[in-house]
Amino acid sequence: MDVKHSAIVMGGTSGIGYEVAQVLAGRGWRVGVAGRREDILAKMTAATDGIVAYEVIDVGTPQAVDGLHNLIDKMGGIDLYFHSSGIGYQNVALDAGKELRTIETNCLGMAKLVGEAFRYFAQHPATEGRIAVVSSIARTKGLGAAPAYSASKRFTSHYLECLCQLASIRSLRNIHITDIRPGFVKTPLIEGSNFPMQLDARKVAESIVDGIERRQSVITINWLYRLLVFFWQMLPRELWIIMMIK
Repeated sequence: MDVKHSAIVMGGTSGIGYEVAQVLAGRGWRVGVAGRREDILAKMTAATDGIVAYEVIDVGTPQAVDGLHNLIDKMGGIDLYFHSSGIGYQNVALDAGKELRTIETNCLGMAKLVGEAFRYFAQHPATEGRIAVVSSIARTKGLGAAPAYSASKRFTSHYLECLCQLASIRSLRNIHITDIRPGFVKTPLIEGSNFPMQLDARKVAESIVDGIERRQSVITINWLYRLLVFFWQMLPRELWIIMMIK
């Protein structure tokens, strides 16, 4: 890569975000990582060529936007904002705390930081800005075993679609948005589960970066999940809600 592009990975301390940060750095990107665990962020920055800066950011706090701008300043500007900060629970008991924490992180936190990245790129029209956000195939249908999680992923996906249209309305041709829809990925989020069709996190990250670099608007990983989503979408609501999916 002749010109080194710069990226921020929000939620870079574990799971998909961690792996994407590693893949971007390995492909010649300058990477800034953000998350709640300073020990991991500092270790990543010291140990990985290409990861050049970090900032401790909790997306649920009022200080998160200031933290993002601090990291952008450390990077000297960015070309890509990658958002992978999210939580999720199977919550058949409908525990209120779990539901609200999921919504606060996956919806409010996501909209706060992704919206700020959009405004940043809107204010820098000379930058070919990319915004990539991890939603999920769970956005396809409402999952009774994980109500807030699947609803938050539908919210994320629709929010990104709205931003795509908003960029068109405002003629912001420098902003490219990618909705990333993985299935079950072997990360700490599903550690210890027996979910089927689990995907290797590093391979998923490589596919994600491939799609971002090609400026794909939607990335569903992999072909098996694309097939699954196709059939999910065809199921009538009346049939879906009586299915015992856990």
